[in-house]
Amino acid sequence: MQERSFDDAVIGGGLVGASLAWGLARRGRRVVMLDEGDVAYRASRGNFALVWVQSKGLGMPEYAAWTRRSADAWSHFAAEIEEASGIGVAHRRPGGFALALSDGELEERVGFLARLHNQPGVAALGCEVLDHRRTKAMLSAIGPEVAGSIYCPLDGDVNSLRFFRALHVAFARAGGSYLADARVTNIARKGGGFAIESVAGAIEAAQVVLAAGNANAALAPLVGLEARVRPQRGQILVTEKLAPFLDYPVVNLRQTDEGGVMIGDSLEETGYDDRTSTGVGAAMARRAVRAFPHLARANVVRSWAALRVMSEDGFPIYDASTSAPGAFLITCHSGVTLAANHALSLAPMIAAGALDPALAVFSGRRFDVRAKG
Repeated sequence: MQERSFDDAVIGGGLVGASLAWGLARRGRRVVMLDEGDVAYRASRGNFALVWVQSKGLGMPEYAAWTRRSADAWSHFAAEIEEASGIGVAHRRPGGFALALSDGELEERVGFLARLHNQPGVAALGCEVLDHRRTKAMLSAIGPEVAGSIYCPLDGDVNSLRFFRALHVAFARAGGSYLADARVTNIARKGGGFAIESVAGAIEAAQVVLAAGNANAALAPLVGLEARVRPQRGQILVTEKLAPFLDYPVVNLRQTDEGGVMIGDSLEETGYDDRTSTGVGAAMARRAVRAFPHLARANVVRSWAALRVMSEDGFPIYDASTSAPGAFLITCHSGVTLAANHALSLAPMIAAGALDPALAVFSGRRFDVRAKG
């Protein structure tokens, strides 16, 4: 790459960074994406590829609305990214399920949903509580231990690996520049913009967007911001390709368009340990077999773990620096679901140099208020 001066430098080449970078490049901006590469604790390598609405926003109704907005935009977004990249991403929105393996579990899920929907400003999601019989009418392969389910017609999924690839291809076709193996070591003010040092060399940009996941915790102070995030491990099992049996995604189990079944039901506070654990994998497999007994005969062909990016309250952090104007912090753990918002709504705000005041609720300053309270 010869050019070393840009309108925008996006630090982070995962789903969040790539969505923002493409969103900026498609507006004619000169954009560089600096990617630490596969040595990074990249959350994107372990995403479950759900475009999910039904459980989002308890404690922050604005997040429920923000999630719904992105999910509603995903069909248009998928079509646009497919046209821009030439890669099909297999997005679908048939609705999605959360299965309960006991009456107590079902009661707990119904209570959670009631608390979520009773918040001011949360629009009805059309969720239905289904007993075993009605669940089996839609998911014929469930076993007798499934007591019931929550079905939300707004949920869906996508082929995560093809989507990730499509973002990078579309970014390049839009004229974006990509720096691989470019871990950022310093960001400093230079004139009205920024000088960015990386192991791949130095560049300058009028604006800088921190979209580096858990690495934002160390980068944010360089531009007068704070990213209170921590890693949370999640593990995934993938089976061999099976004959189609699951027309709807389930929150912890989905059959991809290629036939493999992804199983993920792990929330682990292990710091920066992204190794797999046979005990956790076995527990996930047992629950999957209880829900869909015929999976007991399926071979697991891959397993991996990755680290989510979790804020203190689990909601996104969107900030613009006051001490270093032109610097933005964007971090969340729902990089797939929120990708449409990031590319189509947030990127234009960044291109204009300011976040919409309606996003102030997502500022990291909310943690300072809570600490003082």
